[in-house]
Amino acid sequence: MRLDKLLGMLGEGTRSEARDLVRAGRVLVNGVPARDAGMQVMAGQDSVALDGRALEYKPVRHVMLHKPQGVLTAARDKKQPTVMDLLPPMYAAMGCMPAGRLDKDTEGLLIITSDGQLAHRIISPKKEVGKVYLAHVDGPLGEADIRAFAAGLHISDSDGEFDAAPAVLEILSSAAERSEARVRVTEGKYHQVKRMFAARGVQVVYLKRLRIGALALDPALAPGQWRELEDDEIELLETEAD
Repeated sequence: MRLDKLLGMLGEGTRSEARDLVRAGRVLVNGVPARDAGMQVMAGQDSVALDGRALEYKPVRHVMLHKPQGVLTAARDKKQPTVMDLLPPMYAAMGCMPAGRLDKDTEGLLIITSDGQLAHRIISPKKEVGKVYLAHVDGPLGEADIRAFAAGLHISDSDGEFDAAPAVLEILSSAAERSEARVRVTEGKYHQVKRMFAARGVQVVYLKRLRIGALALDPALAPGQWRELEDDEIELLETEAD
């Protein structure tokens, strides 16, 4: 591809800014200063450096993001910040998109990837990739709730009606005013976890996604922080979604 296109895909500015970098002699291709921003380079084969810093090209990118509350799970929005605003421009330029959604007020594990097929498999109910959430609710939970989740709940509310697939509810603590639980679902209906708890008479006051399949949120990532997935983590996702 053209050198200026590659620089843009790697988040090093627009095409015109890339041409300025080349004219200033700041870009090396295979150790030699580039003279033409339109020169053809083999991404992944030719070495490209900017100001002595090697630029690494990967045809596919996978990111683990600890999505914070208050941020939309969307590629872009004219009025509100989105999860893509938390990443360098390179990722949007390479076609990365969120694999599934988290509500604006929900935090936790979100995968952002340029592999559209993998993203589809992760969110497809047919693949039954489990998603585990930590939920705080404003009332007590008990054995009847565990059995109801396991049997599959019928949801009928102002957002519509559907039959939720069986889910696993693990109660961590229960009290009259506040309870804490983990829940594993294999679907991703609109506000699903919140609506399931609401069907049992309690409201979710805090929700965090902890895991997608066998991939857990890195505890070292604070809300808003991210990192690229390791090879073994990518393999976990691909195996889970086969």
